[in-house]
Amino acid sequence: MRHSPYLEILKQRVLVYDGAMGTNIQALGLSAADFGGPGLEGCNDHLVFSRPDAVEHIHASFLEVGCDVVETNTFRSNRLTLREYGLQDRVVELNRAAAALARRVADRFSTPERPRFVAGSIGPSGFLPSTSDPTLGDITYDELADVFAEQARGLVEGGVDVLLIETSQDILEVKAQIAGIRRYFREAGVWRPVQVQVTLDVTGRMLLGTDIGAAMVTIEALRADVIGLNCSTGPEHMRQPVRFLCEKSRLPISVIPNAGIPHNEGGKAVYPLTPDELAAAHEEFVTRLGVAIVGGCCGTTPEHLRAVVERVWGRPVRPRSVPRVPRVSSAMKATSLVQDPAPTLVGERVNAQGSRKVKRLLLAEDYDGVLQVAREQVEGNAHLLDVCVALTERQDEAEQMRRLVKLLAQGVDAPLMFDTTEVEVVAAALKQYPGRGIVNSINLENGRARIDAVLPHVVEHGAAVVALTIDEQGMAKTAERKLEVARRIYDIATKEYGLEPDALIFDTLTFTLATGEAEYRRSAVETIEGIRLIKRELPGVLTILGVSNVSFGLAPHARAVLNSVFLHRCVEAGLDLAIVNPAHVIPYAEIAPEERELADDLIFDRREDALARFIAYYETHRAPEVEVADPTADMTPEEAIRWKIVHRQKDGIEELVDRAVAARARRAPGAASRCSGPSGLGSDPSAPGPARLDAGAWPGAAEPGGGAAEPLRVASTHDAAVWVLNNVLLPAMKEVGDRFGAGELILPFVLQSAEVMKRAVARLETYLDKVEGQSKGRVVLATVFGDVHDIGKNLVHTILANNGYTVYDLGKQVPINVIIEKAQEVNADAIGLSALLVSTSKQMPLCVQELHARGLRFPVLCGGAAINPSFVRAAAFVDEAKTELYAPGVFYCKDAFEGLAVVEALVDPERREAFIAQRRQEILEGVARRAELVEKARAARPARTGSGPRRDIEIPTPAFWGTKVLERLPPAELYRYIDLNTLYRLHWGAKNAKGEQWERLVREEFEPRLERYRKEVQASGLLQVRAAYGFFPAAAEGDDLVVFDPEDHTTEIARFRFPRQRDRDRLCLADYFAPTNGTRPVDVVGFQVVTVGDRLLERANALMKGGDYSEGYYLHGFGVRLAEAAAEYVHRLMRRELGIPMNRGLRYSWGYPACPDHRQHEILFRLLPARERLGMDLTEAGALVPELSTAAIVVHHPEAKYFSAA
Repeated sequence: MRHSPYLEILKQRVLVYDGAMGTNIQALGLSAADFGGPGLEGCNDHLVFSRPDAVEHIHASFLEVGCDVVETNTFRSNRLTLREYGLQDRVVELNRAAAALARRVADRFSTPERPRFVAGSIGPSGFLPSTSDPTLGDITYDELADVFAEQARGLVEGGVDVLLIETSQDILEVKAQIAGIRRYFREAGVWRPVQVQVTLDVTGRMLLGTDIGAAMVTIEALRADVIGLNCSTGPEHMRQPVRFLCEKSRLPISVIPNAGIPHNEGGKAVYPLTPDELAAAHEEFVTRLGVAIVGGCCGTTPEHLRAVVERVWGRPVRPRSVPRVPRVSSAMKATSLVQDPAPTLVGERVNAQGSRKVKRLLLAEDYDGVLQVAREQVEGNAHLLDVCVALTERQDEAEQMRRLVKLLAQGVDAPLMFDTTEVEVVAAALKQYPGRGIVNSINLENGRARIDAVLPHVVEHGAAVVALTIDEQGMAKTAERKLEVARRIYDIATKEYGLEPDALIFDTLTFTLATGEAEYRRSAVETIEGIRLIKRELPGVLTILGVSNVSFGLAPHARAVLNSVFLHRCVEAGLDLAIVNPAHVIPYAEIAPEERELADDLIFDRREDALARFIAYYETHRAPEVEVADPTADMTPEEAIRWKIVHRQKDGIEELVDRAVAARARRAPGAASRCSGPSGLGSDPSAPGPARLDAGAWPGAAEPGGGAAEPLRVASTHDAAVWVLNNVLLPAMKEVGDRFGAGELILPFVLQSAEVMKRAVARLETYLDKVEGQSKGRVVLATVFGDVHDIGKNLVHTILANNGYTVYDLGKQVPINVIIEKAQEVNADAIGLSALLVSTSKQMPLCVQELHARGLRFPVLCGGAAINPSFVRAAAFVDEAKTELYAPGVFYCKDAFEGLAVVEALVDPERREAFIAQRRQEILEGVARRAELVEKARAARPARTGSGPRRDIEIPTPAFWGTKVLERLPPAELYRYIDLNTLYRLHWGAKNAKGEQWERLVREEFEPRLERYRKEVQASGLLQVRAAYGFFPAAAEGDDLVVFDPEDHTTEIARFRFPRQRDRDRLCLADYFAPTNGTRPVDVVGFQVVTVGDRLLERANALMKGGDYSEGYYLHGFGVRLAEAAAEYVHRLMRRELGIPMNRGLRYSWGYPACPDHRQHEILFRLLPARERLGMDLTEAGALVPELSTAAIVVHHPEAKYFSAA
């Protein structure tokens, strides 16, 4: 029976860890002699031998301030890192000594009432086994497991209470660390709890891109005892991932941050967070989120931990109720095994047994080609990928699986299923895979042999496993036999190997219905009933099916219908996963009733002639074949490329690029020479016209202006590619931009052209010599700190990248220091800043001022919904008196193409200075003009009349006091409230469309797309629309709205201060509420918060990241309007519950002119359970997370109107 005092105490109260060993060692100012000599200087771990008193002093300093746990001084005490100092043969000795030292100090402070614990610190190896880097990735899973088994041995022998894997950067290394530790446990007959802490950067991902969800699923499946975060950032960047863990993980949560993100002062790292700030953050983590373990990493001292102990020591761990959800993970993200709506789709084409194309690619060792097939499956909506590399022509299945898994893990974000009959291939795949995968499969065909060979690997790697309903008698054919086999496997897996039921995925198998044999006529219905029986009798298990087997042997268009109807019936019976090519499944609702009936007759064996009728129908109803004329058939390659880009047609662009480069290389007059121009990408003024596709062998060419043709010399393909880029691709993209500026194209069409351009450039790059600086310019882009909206920035990225610029996109919520450091690192030609919120736009002038203070000369481009020319003019000044302008220039860009135009001018040495000078003059004139207009308006404005809103109104009584949560808003109802004009014109880019163009866009593009989105989001579970709202007693007190307890109506629980107009009507939002009557409120206020969730936005971002810019843009706009529609739905509900007409009262959202301060969202979140029930959060600047969310105050006053308090 395993017993751990450490885990027992953790059930009772919060534990406080110590602070940074490295920081406190540095503070001692030790000499080389202290470390053991010059060869060991800097080896902190060796101090347990050379200066144990120093290490003991640090341990004691943290225990004296009240810490419960000290970490051993062994962060780098593994064979690989100690090899640097020649200590690789003393690993066990060093770890044992460090643990024993910490144990002695902890025991000195320990009492029965307040025990102290020792955590054995295990840091990373310095390798990154998930990568293909020839140095960092040059280590195997088993080698790493041996390394960490050795370290664990020393720590346990020295007396640690828990093994702490910390600062993890590669999730595959974490798997190897845990495996090594467990191997040691088995060999030595010992056990200790294992605590795993990963490190995330400011984007919320591990070093190699693993998000917190993927890390959690992988670590939980490996049966760690505690999960958490440490190092890398301060607590401010950990808040969202910590909240995720507390809401999704069933394990105790640890949070051990740095004392903020360090900055450099005099060559030293300085951590900015004060003790009180760290303590306040930990108090929030403990009391609001349910964190069980807190402490400090880099930059934290005993004073930091003293403050933490004072705030949280002795507090009970806040209870968290987390439902169990079966999930798997890739190296990047987690995926639920149970999709809503079902089923989870497993792509079947990355399989040498089922795809001739993949077989050919594997025989040719074209792994990149297989990767492309995998990406196409994911783009076709596969949730998981079934991977099989078995080939009769090759005997190296394990090595091929290892190589392919490594590539797929880095190249697709869908989790993998490993399909093989060989145990060594199972092991190879699992040891190479960073996530939680699925093994396909086990069975009882040869008794227990395969189960006992495979399940130890499944357990070690925390995998799930497909179990086939096959036993010694063969494939089970009836529902009862399928259950019988499943039950035997279930008992072995759960009772002997300890697998959770949801780690078992039973395949009830099916046979083709195309043979007509009596033995198999009922095979489909038996499969359906088998699914139903297994789900009922074995609670918690999942089911899977290779759907296309049912139709094997039929015509392709008939197979698609039978597969789809059969899948529908299996899902009705409880099927969880389906192995199928998602592109070959027809939505059930789109299948004609006649065809459904024909399929059901065959599936359920309802007619003797069911198969004959089914085949006959599809022989007479063949799949339509449509021939479409190719409009580029008679064009030159260059003309065809231009047409494809302008008309947004991707197909065949690569071949056209090949032909254009070949034609140019053979047609170039004179000797080959490099093209001139900016960064080597200029055009060749002597270039002749483009060659024709049918021009044959190109015997010669005439020079421009007439004259005899000189013999041709072949130019380098590099020169030819540069010519095609500058004379074909970039002009075509410029034409697209010009047509957009003229109102002939909407923005999504521009993005579709950018997708074609991206393919063309990718192909062109294969011809270009790899020369540094082959770019028109370098631009650093970022959405400013506190702002989570980045759709506009992403569009700028797309347009710049497709016009020849190198773009460094830092993402969203980026601190000023990170932006500036990146600009310095890459020697940027410009910095682009985006902001949607008024509150976060203040980061822009701060960035300009910081650049000026550092003496840097990066031009700054500003854009976003919160930005206007007046704001940017003000931001361009670096002093409060508005007398000195930032010399390199600050530029307002209303859209992506204006941003492109600005950058084009800035990188052109002949235009740059004049352009900057012109903009400076425009700023000065604009400031003067605005000051003049403001003064005239003030002089002309009449004095305020009236006394504000009426007071003699009847105040409504709400249907309830307090809050309500709407767990799921009905999508069909929400669609009624989508403002289509705003969606089409503002969010889908048709703001300038008129007349016939507008009507055609609506009819042919927008309405079909909207209908498709409605169906897709319903079928895919992308929508998570939820809301919270409530009514509270309220009263006005000057410019404040005072909110009272909904139960006793006398206790003030919140207060909002709103700005008042300086002139005009001098309105303030508080004016619409009755003032207090003594100490009691006399009015009512409503609040609401709505979110669409994060899945739809994640899908839109994934599409854009994958190059499908237009689809991502459309989907994002749809999500924005859907959030607004949900807000309107809730607003109407609140009007009904207030008993007021639908035309009375208004909804004011924070960030708009009447209530501009987003930080008041924090007050709102104390009134409504947005965090606790809706899973929402706020950025430092108060922006709502997820992005597709809204919040508002609902004012019932009949005279309420929108106004600006600025």
